[in-house]
Amino acid sequence: MQRKSTRHRAFDPDPEAPDQTCDHPGCTERAGYRAPRGRDALRSYFWFCLDHVREYNSRWDFYRGMTPGQIEAHLRADTSWQRPSWKLGTGTANKAEFNEEDILDPLDILGASRRNRAERAKETARQRAAASGPPEPLRQPLATLDLSWPVSLDDVKTRYRALARRHHPDANIGDQKAEERFKAIGSAYAVLKTHFSRESEFVS
Repeated sequence: MQRKSTRHRAFDPDPEAPDQTCDHPGCTERAGYRAPRGRDALRSYFWFCLDHVREYNSRWDFYRGMTPGQIEAHLRADTSWQRPSWKLGTGTANKAEFNEEDILDPLDILGASRRNRAERAKETARQRAAASGPPEPLRQPLATLDLSWPVSLDDVKTRYRALARRHHPDANIGDQKAEERFKAIGSAYAVLKTHFSRESEFVS
């Protein structure tokens, strides 16, 4: 059994055509084909029979009555879908401040980019700090804790805990040198902690 096609064939009447006769004067044929009423009324239609819609379309000229300048302007507007446009670097879009937070970023591409920039900035700062060396007041405390510059507060805390456990008087009963070493470690740690508290960020 052959399946019947439901596809609309070319030249078939419009299935949405109103139940009326052709709009062409004197024609009594059933209207089944639409044509725009004019350039400024493209969504308002005449309804014709097949013969008269062919005749109407053969004489249709969208640009009829327009000057060459008007035609050129209309063609240029069509290239931007009849939407306003501005020269590069002007217009309302250029005045608004760009904010990455306003952009939907489900893959976190922008977030990763921001983190990469921050890491690169930190690395650059580390290299500059290493080249210039530690501030003079920190050199002796760093040497006491056997730390090299640049260093972070977390590095200082980790080294302090390890040395404090090793040289604590309770672990070295009767050892005067261990007690003096323990005091020096505590003093060095206090100086470095104060420095980082003032900086309030990772020294790099």
